[in-house]
Amino acid sequence: MMKKLTLPAILLALSLAFYASSDFQEIAAGVAIFMFGMLMLEDGFRLFSGGFLEKALARATGSVPKALGFGIVTTTIMQSSSLVSVITISFLSAGLITLIAGIGIIFGANIGTTTGAWLVAGFGLKVKISAFALPMLAIAIILVFQSNKYIRGAGFVLAGLGFLFLGIHHMKVGFESFKEQFDLTRFALTGVLGLITYTAIGAAATVVMQSSHATMVLIITALAAGQITYENALALAIGANVGTTITAIIGSLTSNYQGKRLALAHVIFNLVTAGIALTFIGTIRDSVDYVSAHVGIADTDYALKLAVFHTIFNVLGVVVMLPLIRPLIRLLEHVFVAPREDTSRPRYLSKAVDEFPATIRIAMQQEVAHLYDNAVELIAHGLNLHRHELFQTSDIAALVDQSKTPMEFDIDERYEQRIKVLYSEIVEFATRVGAQDLPADVMEEVYQLRDAAGRIVRTVKAIKHLRRNATNYTGHHQGVITNLYNDLRVQIARILVEIRQLDMAQPEERSSLWLDMDRILVQTDERDTYATVEELLRTRKISAAAATSFLNDSNYAYNAMRDLLGAARTLHMETETAMAEVERILSLDEDEILDRSSAGDDTSALRQNTNPVAEGHTTIQDTRSR
Repeated sequence: MMKKLTLPAILLALSLAFYASSDFQEIAAGVAIFMFGMLMLEDGFRLFSGGFLEKALARATGSVPKALGFGIVTTTIMQSSSLVSVITISFLSAGLITLIAGIGIIFGANIGTTTGAWLVAGFGLKVKISAFALPMLAIAIILVFQSNKYIRGAGFVLAGLGFLFLGIHHMKVGFESFKEQFDLTRFALTGVLGLITYTAIGAAATVVMQSSHATMVLIITALAAGQITYENALALAIGANVGTTITAIIGSLTSNYQGKRLALAHVIFNLVTAGIALTFIGTIRDSVDYVSAHVGIADTDYALKLAVFHTIFNVLGVVVMLPLIRPLIRLLEHVFVAPREDTSRPRYLSKAVDEFPATIRIAMQQEVAHLYDNAVELIAHGLNLHRHELFQTSDIAALVDQSKTPMEFDIDERYEQRIKVLYSEIVEFATRVGAQDLPADVMEEVYQLRDAAGRIVRTVKAIKHLRRNATNYTGHHQGVITNLYNDLRVQIARILVEIRQLDMAQPEERSSLWLDMDRILVQTDERDTYATVEELLRTRKISAAAATSFLNDSNYAYNAMRDLLGAARTLHMETETAMAEVERILSLDEDEILDRSSAGDDTSALRQNTNPVAEGHTTIQDTRSR
């Protein structure tokens, strides 16, 4: 009921204020224009995502000092600690940065946001910035209609700055006119009561506007116009710092436990900083006077002195909290305990990663890799093999021969729990982000990864079909038919091992070109298998019923191998390197693979060019001769 009444009450109060004072209209319009400019700035910088911002974030989080510096620089450039917070939560939820790096960025963002107060107090109030705003807007409108996303991004940024300047101008003019009709200083409060009251007002204003920058501009312009006292302005600035945590809290609602930890860290940091500022406000005011006197700020220039105060208490908060970062992390881990791993549920897909193309792409890639890990267990167990033995052996054929005992598990139940549910979440995520206005290359990658997930699911289904006969014919030796089924098990196992080697290789050493060779080998082995079964039928070494069953099962097996290789190519593709472009040029399409496999290429030479597993790199031809 309260939520339903809040909006009408706010609109009614604004309407009455507009009716009572035309000058209040100008102040309110200035705030609205300023906040619209902030939104345009954020939209502009979002268009640069997928490029500089994400790469810089990935490289700048190797240590706390680097993360701190990144937070300072990006917030100074973007003039929005809220946007930096949302980006950080998104990257943390996608598993791209650590919690300690995220906390370092948040600390730095609090220092970076103080530059906004300096710009407004030192430039915005002393220059007629509306003269800059109009040409900026005129140029920006040309840029935003361009097709190149980076030019459009620059246009939005320029327009955002223009609206910021215009909003500051209207707030300044509004307060100067307003003071002739109404003196707000009559509501000034001193002492502890004033500190508490105006800190609460500053926090509330920031919660409503969801921008501490907008609140600070409002405070500075009101202070410059003499509508609030310097003492109350200091308390309002402290409150604005507390209120800005609302953005991080909202951003964390759709994130995983890591995002919630970061939001709580943001709240704790800002509350501690506010507590320090309120407790030692007298000492900090003396420090402001000392600094101002030594940098040439006039004793009566309260707007600039407020900027000095804002900087000092934010830096002081970082200095106090940095040594406590490890205990803080332990507290966060205690409050938001990492949930017990449920491999059937998504690890990386959440609405928090929907904000930026880079996190969408990488979260999708990591979740499909998670699905593949689940599938490998089912594939190996479906072949009656243990993964740890398979990945450690140097002789796959020998391991397969020895692995005769059926694995006791319900593959249908495991498929429903660990594959189907996760695959449904991946498809739902791809559909959800597909409705957004994302760059074409990002969406193409998301859909390729979704298709790779489909290949993985088809592989598990194929193993389900293959499992019963493979278990029956390999549980004890039954002659040629046992060798044939063991051959299929060896080939599938070999591909699992080679994909694991590709996965474990360093990114710069990873090449997916060998997958083309394996795809040719699969095609060649499938053709040879049919020829071998025909020969065995002619020589009556296998019954027609056994041959029919085996050919059906081999069809499942070879389709599974093709799907495994196709999924591996998508999962390990590199999209931004020169080598990736070379590999795209050299990679073979399906028609070329069919041509090469049917052209009688020397398969032994091809095998030497694939990624060798070890001495156990065994083929169907090798095992058939036993």
